[in-house]
Amino acid sequence: MMRSRSYIATPPGATIKEQLEDRGMSQKEFAARMDLSEKHVSKLINGEVQLTPDVAVRLETVLGVPARFWSNLEAIYREKLLKVEAENAMDEDEALAQQFPYSEMVKYRWIQATKNLKEKVIYLRQYFGVVKLSLLGNELITKIAYRRLAITDKSDLATMAWVQEAKIQARKIQTSPINIKGLVSAIPEIRKMTVMKTDEFCPKIRTTLENCGIALVFLPHLKGSFLQGATFLDGNKIVVGLTVRGKNADKFWFSLFHELAHIVLGHIGNINGTTKKDEKDADTWAGDILINPAEFAAFKLRGNYSEKNVLAFAKEQGIAPGIVVGRMQLEGMIKYSVLNNLKVKYEIKI
Repeated sequence: MMRSRSYIATPPGATIKEQLEDRGMSQKEFAARMDLSEKHVSKLINGEVQLTPDVAVRLETVLGVPARFWSNLEAIYREKLLKVEAENAMDEDEALAQQFPYSEMVKYRWIQATKNLKEKVIYLRQYFGVVKLSLLGNELITKIAYRRLAITDKSDLATMAWVQEAKIQARKIQTSPINIKGLVSAIPEIRKMTVMKTDEFCPKIRTTLENCGIALVFLPHLKGSFLQGATFLDGNKIVVGLTVRGKNADKFWFSLFHELAHIVLGHIGNINGTTKKDEKDADTWAGDILINPAEFAAFKLRGNYSEKNVLAFAKEQGIAPGIVVGRMQLEGMIKYSVLNNLKVKYEIKI
């Protein structure tokens, strides 16, 4: 028996059980008379297997109750079962729907506007391509190089919404077959783009990555997602999603190279998400690619952090000065209030 707020689904087996009790007949004897296994009879009584027309005819012979009666009971049970499951799923999904940043998703035109909770559930199911939102807890559906996501965590639901939009946008992008070696070869070229303006490097970097089987997607930040970027496999391409609005150049480039690190280091495709070590390794790889570690250590040792020297070091490295400033601030070489005039804030059109 299964129930929801409005429905109770009682299997035909409950009536069979009553018939056996009235006759004082054991399930073992009943199974022998029906020429069925005891296991099948047990499942039939518990509603775990369907009461077929063949079984209905056998029941008519053994119990003397018309086959059409049993077939009708089975049809009613299956219909009620669907209603019970649908209502329970809707109740569960309504609770989940209220945890999503729905108004923000509407603001960015990711999803249709509505104030009706049931309609929100329907639109969210369509948005994610699932028959019920609780399926988003399945790691085979939501897998990114970030960490395992949970449908019990509000911030994770916001992350799932952000990642899904990245998937949707990436499906519009044509890419070449995935080529990790090609990506590694292209890293120096991508690094040189740090000194360009956004309208110059955006098309270049997209084309470069597309040639390596990678779709680059820029999206606005969703409140509560705590997500700067994400990398994952989707079909025959790799998707790299980045939040960009109002982001300083140093954070943008570090986020990009961090995501590329997950690809180069083989972290994507893991259903358990990334480990703390994976994230640390990606940070180290990104930092070392952007600024040569040995040369940065020598610069740090000299101890002269004037604007002139920072600009000279950035020029030697062939990267934007703001990247050097961001690294220096992160490592405590200078205060976060110093040399911010060398940082550039990006506004990338989405």
